Amino acid sequence: MAIDDQCGLLCLDLPHAELIRAKLPGLASLEPAAGIGRGLGDPTRLRIAAALLAGEELCVCDTAWIVGASQGLVSHHLRQLRGAGVVTSRKDGRMVMYRLSGRGASVLGALLDLDQDVATEGADRV
Repeated sequence: MAIDDQCGLLCLDLPHAELIRAKLPGLASLEPAAGIGRGLGDPTRLRIAAALLAGEELCVCDTAWIVGASQGLVSHHLRQLRGAGVVTSRKDGRMVMYRLSGRGASVLGALLDLDQDVATEGADRV
């Protein structure tokens, strides 16, 4: 039997709802977090970010080889990750070196921990 996501009654615990609503951050202040979420919202970008987490700082060539994708594709995804604030970059001669930003590393670590927790829970059910 499917669960309906809507309340069957029109009721509102107004004091409780007002208290929670007052604590919510404004939409504008959530935009950086939403940008990071969009940046990491692709399996290839997640894999690239995980490689950077393991390797600390990598050039496009090394990253492409590690994740098994073309340099063009990896470069494209790294630009998106940089635009989302997940990675930072610096020039080193003719190479561009990428690393996770502090916020990017924190969010990625939390996502990977969550993924591990879900995998562990699934194994416990078998």
